[in-house]
Amino acid sequence: MVHPNQGLVLQLFGAYAYTARNPGLRWANPFYSKRRISLRVRNFESEKLKVNDADGNPVEIAAVVVWKVVDTAEACFEVDDYEHYVRVQSEAAVRNLATRYPYDAHDESQVSLRSNTAEVAEDLKSEIHARLSKAGVRVLEARLSHLAYAPEIAAVMLQRQQASAIIAARQKIVEGAVGMVEMALARLQRDKVVEMDEERKAAMVSNLLVVLCGERAAQPVLNTGSLYQ
Repeated sequence: MVHPNQGLVLQLFGAYAYTARNPGLRWANPFYSKRRISLRVRNFESEKLKVNDADGNPVEIAAVVVWKVVDTAEACFEVDDYEHYVRVQSEAAVRNLATRYPYDAHDESQVSLRSNTAEVAEDLKSEIHARLSKAGVRVLEARLSHLAYAPEIAAVMLQRQQASAIIAARQKIVEGAVGMVEMALARLQRDKVVEMDEERKAAMVSNLLVVLCGERAAQPVLNTGSLYQ
């Protein structure tokens, strides 16, 4: 009896005969030895592995691999235990992947484990498939299921990420503030609202930048004299 999505590997006195794949009742030579191989789609999640990324930082990484047997003869005769082979080679590929990419990119052109999930998943799938093809296994999907800094450096790396985010936000604020100051000066000069010398312009630029770039709301100050007193 051959069940759906199942292959029956037949051997005659040690020699490979063929694989019965069509489901249903089949007649075979009684001298055939038979081994059942599941052709269904399977998946497993690797253990959380502790490895160093491309920058040398210790990270914890794990992956989910979706696979199926496509060549029953290779699965039976090329390796001792194809299921164990899939697990070991997949974990080896995950370790190798982690050493090729940094956890976090320092610039936009660099591929990282955290930011470029699609590219990393495709690279992981290609590497695992290349390792498992000799065992008659096809990898359908491979994705990272866990990614984090190791506990001993997690707090330090979190501070670095927060500092990077603050710097990036400040850059955007300064760029916007400078653009608004330029627009205000140009508008005042075009509409001839007030005539300002270089000192008055410098004072206006300073006040506007303080208001626009400050973390807190600016307190208004009324000047009862002139700019020079």
